[in-house]
Amino acid sequence: MDSSYLLILAILLGSLAATVPVFMALFFTGTFGLVYLLGIDPQIVIEVLYRSMDKFALVVVMFFVLCGNIMTTGSIVEKLIKTANVLVGFLPGGLAMAGILACGFFGAISGSTVATVVAIGGFMIPALVENDYDEKFSVGVMTTAPILGVVIPPSIAMILYAMVSNDPLEELFLTGFVPGLMIMGAMSLYAYLVCKKKGLKTIHRPNLKEALPVIRESIWALFLPVLIFGGIYSGMFTANEAAVVACFYAFFVEIFIHRDMKLLDVKRVIVSSAVTSATLLIIVAGASVFGEYLTFEQIPNKIATAVVSSISSPWVFLLAVNILLLIIGMFMDIISATLILTPIFLPLLNKFGINTMHFGLLMTINLGIGYCTPPLGVSLYISGATVNRDLVYVSKAVMPFLLIQIAILLILTFFPDLVLFLPRWVYG
Repeated sequence: MDSSYLLILAILLGSLAATVPVFMALFFTGTFGLVYLLGIDPQIVIEVLYRSMDKFALVVVMFFVLCGNIMTTGSIVEKLIKTANVLVGFLPGGLAMAGILACGFFGAISGSTVATVVAIGGFMIPALVENDYDEKFSVGVMTTAPILGVVIPPSIAMILYAMVSNDPLEELFLTGFVPGLMIMGAMSLYAYLVCKKKGLKTIHRPNLKEALPVIRESIWALFLPVLIFGGIYSGMFTANEAAVVACFYAFFVEIFIHRDMKLLDVKRVIVSSAVTSATLLIIVAGASVFGEYLTFEQIPNKIATAVVSSISSPWVFLLAVNILLLIIGMFMDIISATLILTPIFLPLLNKFGINTMHFGLLMTINLGIGYCTPPLGVSLYISGATVNRDLVYVSKAVMPFLLIQIAILLILTFFPDLVLFLPRWVYG
C-alpha cells in the first residue's frame, strides 16, 4: 500500500479516536490529501463544499426532518401509539408489538432512526415497564425497533444514497417496504413467544365499539403516510414535493384540528429543525471533501480491481460487505458512512452484476443496525438515559433483537427479489 494512503488512514482514524467531530475529521483529512499530498489548488476545496450542498435532493431531507419534529411536538405520536395498541395490545406481548408497530408508523413519516427512538422509545419504555414487562426486554425492543425509521420510506439514508448512486428515489423507497414488514413481523413474533412463555397478563380485547373512537381520533395522523406515498406513486407530486406537503399537512393538523401545538411553538420547531438540517449539511460537506480526494486518487477503482481479483462470487462479496458494514456501523454514523462508502462500492457492484437498489437497501439496514451497536450506537445512549442504565446493560438488552435483524439482513442479501419485487411490479 502506498505510504500516502497509510498517512491519510492514520490521520482519519487518529482524528476519530481523538473524538474530533466526524465532519471535521473528514474535512481536514480530505483537505490535507488534496492540497498537501496531491498539490491541488486549495480553491478546489471551496468549490467542493459549495457543490456538495447545492443539491436539490437535500431539500427533501430538511422537510422530512421538520415533519418529524412537528409530530414529536404535537400529539400525532401519542395517537399513533394508541392506535397500534388497539390493533395488537390485547395479544401476549401486545404492548411491545404496539411499540414496534408505532415505530413503523412513525418511520413512514420521519425517515430518521434517532427521531423514532426519541419519540417512540422515550414514551414506550416507561409504559412497558409500568405494565410489568421485563425492563431489559423493554429496553431491547424499543432500542432496536426504531431501525424502521431508516428502512421504511421515507428514509434520509436512502435519499443520500440515491443522491450519490443516481438511482430513482421513488423506486429506491419501494425497496424498503417488504424488509420493513419482515422486521416488524419477526420482532413481533419474538415478543409474542417470549411474553406468552412468561405468562404475562394481557389486556381486554377491545370490541369494535371501543376501537372505533380511538381510530377515529387518530385518522388524521394515520392519513399522513397515505398522503405521502399515495401522492408520490399516483404521480401527483415528487418525493421532494411530498416532503413539503407532509410538513404543511402536519402543521395544519396539529394547530387547527388536534390543537396540541400553539402558533408560538412553530418558530421553535422550525429553528430546531433548521439546526438539525444544518448539522446534516455540514456532515455532507465534510464527507464530500474526503470523497473528492478518493476520486482524484482513483481509490474506488483500485479497490474494485483488488477485490475482483480475489473474490469471484457475488454472494461471497455481499457476505463480506455485510460484515464490513456492520463493523463500520459500530464506529460511524449512517450519514457519513453512506456518503463515503457508496462511491467506493458502486464500481464493485457493476463488476459483480449486483443491482444498485438492492445494495442500497442492504447498506441502509447494515448501517441502521449500527445505531444499536457499541461503542458509538446513538440509540443505546438514548435508551440508557431513559432508564438510567449504562452502555453494557443496554448492549446486552438489544442482542436478541439484533440477531433477528441480522438474520433478516442475510435473507434479503441472498434473496434480492424480496427487495426488488415492489419496484419491478410498480415500474416494470
